[in-house]
Amino acid sequence: MSWKSRLAELGVELPAVAAPVAAYVPAVRSGSLVYTSGQLPFVGGALAATGKVGADVSPEEAKAHARTCALNALAAVEALVGVDAIVRVVKVTGYVASADGFTGQPAVLNGASELLGEVFGEAGRHARAAVGVAELPLGAPVEVDLVVEIGE
Repeated sequence: MSWKSRLAELGVELPAVAAPVAAYVPAVRSGSLVYTSGQLPFVGGALAATGKVGADVSPEEAKAHARTCALNALAAVEALVGVDAIVRVVKVTGYVASADGFTGQPAVLNGASELLGEVFGEAGRHARAAVGVAELPLGAPVEVDLVVEIGE
């Protein structure tokens, strides 16, 4: 089964690639790796939420936004090489705009990690960093980037 078929089976549709908000491209290939730029939780061209997790945005909402970020990252891969070229997800890095004292960044990033596991199974198991930050671009609560290995 192709990864696109698996997405369809899960009822998940890849969005259009989010337009860059600065001077960068959504994804770059280097050898057998594709690196995505950090993806914000854009839905239909608009940021789905703003604010800090643990104050303005609940951890559960942020987890859903991390899932959206991962879908946006997969859309960037799709536009560059196609998701069916993915051999495995290598690394996920997530940034969480955190209220003072919020330490639940790993649980928030599970939104991205769990989606990748649902889609790619064992090939979706990855290394990860979940980082709490003071602010993110445009006031977003979460940002996610991926590194994926692709086949020829």
